[in-house]
Amino acid sequence: MAATIEHDMAHQDRPRPALSAWLWKPWYAKLWWAAIPVWWTGLAASNVSEFLADFYSGALAGFLNVLFLPMTALLVLGAGFVREWMDSFVGQGEGRSLTDEEEEGLMAELAHQDHMRFMAEMRRGTNIYDPRSGGLWVGNPNNPNNGSYIDPHRNRHS
Repeated sequence: MAATIEHDMAHQDRPRPALSAWLWKPWYAKLWWAAIPVWWTGLAASNVSEFLADFYSGALAGFLNVLFLPMTALLVLGAGFVREWMDSFVGQGEGRSLTDEEEEGLMAELAHQDHMRFMAEMRRGTNIYDPRSGGLWVGNPNNPNNGSYIDPHRNRHS
């Protein structure tokens, strides 16, 4: 147990990835971010220049508009960061594969847990005295909220 806690503590001390390392540090990211304002400045200048207007009204320019949207760059460049960030939550194994017996034991334990969870859900859903059973509880005459409920503890002399 102590080894597991120490392993978890060592796992938590691992440095988290920096977003800037993915969005700005690589040369292609710098080139992409620098090209975005150039592209949109050219698009704004196409209102004045006939040559630029012809280019920016073409099909290629439509695809390049999407390429040079800042949100596109953020999504594409941030994908590596998200992958590394998600990997930082998962600890590395001890470097050895499970033996067949260990794997069978683990699979049997997981199957048992799934079975117990299924049985608990089934008991919950089929018990007419459990409000979590939905329609069985709503239509049950023993439900105090049902209109046909007769209270067995009510004074019988009145």
